[in-house]
Amino acid sequence: MAKANAWQAAGRLDLAALLYETWIAKTDTPHQALALFNWGTLLGSLFQHAKAEAAYRRALSVKPDFAQAQLNLAHQLEHQGKPDEALAQWRAVFDGIAQLDCVGADALDLQLHAMNNSARLLEQLKRYDEAEALMHRSLLLKPGQGDVIQHWVHIRQKQCEWPVHQPFGEVSENALWVHTSLLAMLSASDEPAMQLLTAQRFVHEKVQKPSGKPYHRLHGPARREGRIRIGYASGDLCMHAVGLLTAELYELHDKQRFELFAFDWGREDGTALRARIKRSFEHWDSLHGVSDDEAAQRIAKAGIDVLVDLQGLTSGARPNILVNRPAPVQVSYLGLPATSAVPGVDWMLADRYVMQPEYLRYCSERPLYLNTCYQVSDRQREIGAPPTRAQYQLPEGAFVFASFNNNHKYSQEMVACWMRVLHQVPGSVLWLLADNRWAEANLRAAAQAHGVAPERLVFAPRVLPADYLARFALADLVLDTFPYNAGTTASDCLWAGAPILTLSGQSYISRMCGSLLTHVGLPDLIATSLAEYERLAVQIGRNPARSASYKRYLAEHGRHSALFDVPAIVREIERVFERLATQARAGLPLNPEA
Repeated sequence: MAKANAWQAAGRLDLAALLYETWIAKTDTPHQALALFNWGTLLGSLFQHAKAEAAYRRALSVKPDFAQAQLNLAHQLEHQGKPDEALAQWRAVFDGIAQLDCVGADALDLQLHAMNNSARLLEQLKRYDEAEALMHRSLLLKPGQGDVIQHWVHIRQKQCEWPVHQPFGEVSENALWVHTSLLAMLSASDEPAMQLLTAQRFVHEKVQKPSGKPYHRLHGPARREGRIRIGYASGDLCMHAVGLLTAELYELHDKQRFELFAFDWGREDGTALRARIKRSFEHWDSLHGVSDDEAAQRIAKAGIDVLVDLQGLTSGARPNILVNRPAPVQVSYLGLPATSAVPGVDWMLADRYVMQPEYLRYCSERPLYLNTCYQVSDRQREIGAPPTRAQYQLPEGAFVFASFNNNHKYSQEMVACWMRVLHQVPGSVLWLLADNRWAEANLRAAAQAHGVAPERLVFAPRVLPADYLARFALADLVLDTFPYNAGTTASDCLWAGAPILTLSGQSYISRMCGSLLTHVGLPDLIATSLAEYERLAVQIGRNPARSASYKRYLAEHGRHSALFDVPAIVREIERVFERLATQARAGLPLNPEA
């Protein structure tokens, strides 16, 4: 084992695994179960998941109560796409330990490992009720698990289970708020200070500290010449909100002045959108399986002038690539419409509506103000055949309010407002996205509690993008969420010709839709208080001609408005990028206004 450990420490996992395989085959040892376990661990690290599974099963045949082997076996089953088998192995561990009369610290750790991984996988499988129940059970055993609290809060948001921050056992309300993720906080609070503190906590706990000299100086070219090099870094260059918005941005860049690089760790989803995005770049660097440090070095060696982070702290983000500054200019855009507090990300693309002066004190990034709308979009979105109301179980003649945002954006306060609106607009219905059955049940229960017949809530299934865009024609007024405004959904809505009512608050994310409405020419659909939002919704609902007027305006002028003048937005982005890149190349202080 000592020799195998030495090979492992030297990074030669293949040789260490071969040594274990040979030793196990030729040696009759009382430590065979441990040897098989170590061999399985090495095979798993080498992504040989089927062989690792076999090694762990052999270890368990020798020592059936080997809980650590059972835990790792479950991971290998998950890697092979066998979720039910993985869950069964983990359940056997935590149920088995729970049946013991006395559980020590080591056994508790094993039990929590099995519970928390089961909950994680169940959440991925959208078995939200089972996932939440296991998290609850885990936190009763050990209340101070911040990562588990984070997932417990967000899974309650996904199910519209209110109040979201509901203390239990020894888990206090303060602990629930302290460990709320940034994504969940964007739905829970419009306080920019809360959003900043949440981002800072994540960075403090999860993001490495800068190692010293910026990588663009340590590994980059001595001189930067020729076309300005723009790098877009993301795991979402595919069928994702970011990919859907940005496809035309890459196509419209002036390739005579700018050289485009993609630094991608996203999934190959096989879509036409993914293929289209790939064609737009001169250079495509896949960072799958590449460490964050090596990725940063590759970006620096490419001589990137401006690196655009399209992910922030959202799921799958890799902020550790950015902290060592592989590019002299690093900019946040679209993926996280809030501060990330990530060291090295100094700038954020914005317009003066989404990023007001009062917001800047709560944002670690400085604004790069565009003279257009901040949001680029895609004018090649295809709209399917017009649907009928009967197709979506919408009553003929009823005024249709709609909200197709993800259910985790539906706050208790906003849903209560929607119910008051339905009360005041007789015969109207609220058309919502059917995200999951628990959210649907909780929303119907909320309607009932507010005296609204549950059948006045109609749920729309997820459909293909073209059909999703087509169904906006059936909505008389789209109701935006707050504080997490619609972004891509608002752009889709306006492109498809449906009016949307929004509430603008203090934070960037709560002002996104207001920016879009300003630039499309419908600022009168922006409310600045919940009372005003409710009053406007009721006024429009009681006067369908007003909705029809907004629809006519969008049909005649929407696509020709500043919002959808995508070439102008791209030129603005290029203007600020070129200015900063030129200053950086000359060694001057960076000033986008100079």
